[in-house]
Amino acid sequence: MNKFLYVTDQNEHTDHSFIGPLFQKYLNKHFDINTIFFSKSKTIIEKKDNGTIIVPENLSINLLDELAINGIDISEYSFVVVRNNINLLKEVLKRKNKYNYKVGFRLSFPKRIAKLQTDEANNKKTLFDIISNKIQTYTEINLINECDIFLPTSFQMKNDYFKDVKTRTFVIPSAIDPDNLHENIQHEKDEKRFFYAGTLDKLREFETVLKAFSSIKSTNYKLMISTKDPEYLENILDDFPKLKDNIEIYDAKTRQELLNLIAISDIGLAVLPNIALFNSSTPMKVLDYYSSAIPCIMSDNENNSSIFEDNISAWFCDFNENSIKEKLEYIINLSKDEVAQVGINGQKRLLAVRNYERIAADLAHQLNIL
Repeated sequence: MNKFLYVTDQNEHTDHSFIGPLFQKYLNKHFDINTIFFSKSKTIIEKKDNGTIIVPENLSINLLDELAINGIDISEYSFVVVRNNINLLKEVLKRKNKYNYKVGFRLSFPKRIAKLQTDEANNKKTLFDIISNKIQTYTEINLINECDIFLPTSFQMKNDYFKDVKTRTFVIPSAIDPDNLHENIQHEKDEKRFFYAGTLDKLREFETVLKAFSSIKSTNYKLMISTKDPEYLENILDDFPKLKDNIEIYDAKTRQELLNLIAISDIGLAVLPNIALFNSSTPMKVLDYYSSAIPCIMSDNENNSSIFEDNISAWFCDFNENSIKEKLEYIINLSKDEVAQVGINGQKRLLAVRNYERIAADLAHQLNIL
């Protein structure tokens, strides 16, 4: 079995809900895989029985040399794939001929571009930022073109930000783990429970969603919110005193805590502004919702409509107060069974077209024919 080294950009304690099922579970059926995570606290490289390698952050500069010093034979690997970090990719490409491995670059999310757009929303973007981004993008494209395979989250992401990449491309989208579905715990109350989990900032314009909730006639709902930006949430809620009795705020610190909250909700909120950054991929939280058969309200864009069907397996709306309001009122008037059925339909659809087991088999085939 060929050996595969996956160099992530993640800390050892970060939620690995994407990496774990795809690279450490299903792709393991096709390759002997080692996955590298980094540590802020450790001082030596640790090799674990499950194939994980923990590397101190300060050793990442000369990563391959440090691995070799610690008895890891790089020449044994047929494939080395780097996740997001362009500096690590540069080093891996530098040693490609020496060790004779194939190189892949995984782009899970264009973080630098996201920061640039967030800064723009906060009126912090400068001309220097724009020029710097163009230079860095040019460098990244050249490096990706030296790879054997490019692994973005969607073709739209590639076309929006890396259209000049010529290397073979295989899309790895967010997906669902068929062996790890969660119970949808139906609460006993008559109210509809909407749930939002994730980042809150000016770029995501959550105020638009709150305005929509403020304008609906019914009060037979709860809006559950769990975010790592509680100060931002507190500030925007000051402008919506009418919603006070209908909002519940949570602080899910672990993935399991988040899944427990999702399981007692009825509808996930995943509607986002109509910009390329959000339209190019399916947020992980949508997959978390559907893992518990919780249906979502989501943006009406090409990415979402290629997977789900409006009012059948999800609910689509445009990102404006009136469109969101109309969809909320429609859902609140549905029976609990009708809402639950949309979640079941969506989960079945994802298991058919977006599951990690199938993606792993297709990725293995693509790698083996390089």
